[in-house]
Amino acid sequence: MDFPLTLLKLAGSVALLLWGVHMVQSGVQRAFGAKLRSFLSHALRSRFKAFLAGIGVTALLQSSTATGLMVTGFAAGGLVDLVPALAVMLGANVGTTLIVQVLSFNVAEIAPALILIGVLMFRRASASPRDFGRVLIGLGLMLMALQNFLDLLTPYEDVPSLRLLLGAVATQPVLDVILAAGLTWAAHSSVAVVLLVMSFAAKGTVPPEAAFALVLGANLGTAINPVLEGATGDDPAARRLPVGNLLNRAIGIVIVLAALPPISRVMVVLEPDNARAVADFHTAFNLLLVLVFFPLLRPYAALLRRMLPSQVNQADPGRPIYLDSSARETPIVALGGAAREALRLADVLDTMFSGLRDAFAKGDRRQIAETKRLDDVLDRLNTAIKVYVTSIDPDALSDADHRRVREILAFALNMEHAGDIVVRNLLAIASRRVKRGVSFSKAGQAELLTMIERLQTNARLAASLFMSGDERAARLLAAEKEVFRKLEADATSAHFARLRAGRLDTAETSTMHLDALRDLKNVNTHLVAAAAYPVLENIGELLPSRIRQDDEDQSLMTRRRIG
Repeated sequence: MDFPLTLLKLAGSVALLLWGVHMVQSGVQRAFGAKLRSFLSHALRSRFKAFLAGIGVTALLQSSTATGLMVTGFAAGGLVDLVPALAVMLGANVGTTLIVQVLSFNVAEIAPALILIGVLMFRRASASPRDFGRVLIGLGLMLMALQNFLDLLTPYEDVPSLRLLLGAVATQPVLDVILAAGLTWAAHSSVAVVLLVMSFAAKGTVPPEAAFALVLGANLGTAINPVLEGATGDDPAARRLPVGNLLNRAIGIVIVLAALPPISRVMVVLEPDNARAVADFHTAFNLLLVLVFFPLLRPYAALLRRMLPSQVNQADPGRPIYLDSSARETPIVALGGAAREALRLADVLDTMFSGLRDAFAKGDRRQIAETKRLDDVLDRLNTAIKVYVTSIDPDALSDADHRRVREILAFALNMEHAGDIVVRNLLAIASRRVKRGVSFSKAGQAELLTMIERLQTNARLAASLFMSGDERAARLLAAEKEVFRKLEADATSAHFARLRAGRLDTAETSTMHLDALRDLKNVNTHLVAAAAYPVLENIGELLPSRIRQDDEDQSLMTRRRIG
């Protein structure tokens, strides 16, 4: 027996198993990601519904980490209470055991059929069959990897040195827990590690008690990932959910580990098949955690709030809050965080409009300087969003995800351009007016303030439209372009009338006033482009050009070219 070659084949089987799990997860996320997120958000009304939703979503995604990232985002943003969020995680821990239960039966013979059907569906043109085909291919690869693993282990079952090593490991259950936790953390998949343990147990390579200890370690490792990688920002409150999930698992592991010998004997008697015993133990452990912690979620949540109180401080406004680096492996979660971060651009721009209004109304130099500094915040947030979104693997994105990426980038870019106009043009006009000690006429100033207030309303509408995608709101915002054209035209005509009549408007303030009118209209154009145009384009209501091209126009242009 060539041991190095066999070791390489074992590593290849493990890699194939991990890739199969990844394909199942990515296929489900592409097909149902947005729907699952929406379903989960609506299910977080009560802890019982949240528990069931956690089971269902995780059974499809095959990743309690992905479910946890979604719920952590809801909880960190204050969109859901900690109690139902913890209930979701209890359900997610149960849901991730279901695929292990299915694969614990002898279903390896259907692997070629799954891969064949999956490839045929993957070659279809439409997105839904491709995504479902990806799931079937992933399941087939997982079954093939497990079968290869078992076949490779068979010749080594009776090797004395291996028996001696595994015998030593079997006598150290704490070491087993640590080893499996480290492997699960590295692989980012408790399903893969438990399936490997199940394969060892099926061949008798690992005794049942050691296999159960390894399963406990896998349960611990999958709870470590969200704590180390899922929390963003400096606020401890954002880490309540992942820490709470880790603590309840750690408590359960300590208790079960202390009683592992008698538990192992009972499990072996109830289920002589070692592979099935591992799967049953995995499910039973997570169900035990539900029975213990579900009735205690309210006091447990209160304890977590005391342990991790909300941090009240002035955070750097230009520092991203929702761009979770670990969420990039789950595109629907990553894009949700990027969209929430993009909304902060709208909030900053809204504050800039308030400062601009005060600058024109009061001429406060300090207010002008403070508002100008907000442009740096816009620039930094826009850059962070752009880098984050473009770093997501494009192959992991569905067509809808790619469209959402374009919408997020367009929204962020237009918000930043609108801020540039405010700072470089409009605030420069306000500063120059204060420096020269001149003022607009009362009517002229009222025109500018009215347009600024309307801009503020439109910015809030754009932010709402960016998240809702409502067609009526898109048409309403797009109509504001014509409104601002009329406002600019009417204000310009009124300004020239006052100038001719000599009513306070002077040649010195005339250019400032006209420039301000034009710049305010341009800011509104960016607001419309940020949110209304993407929605109208998706429903086919955005024309490629506003210039009318009828048959007569076309024939006239043709004659001119010929002549």
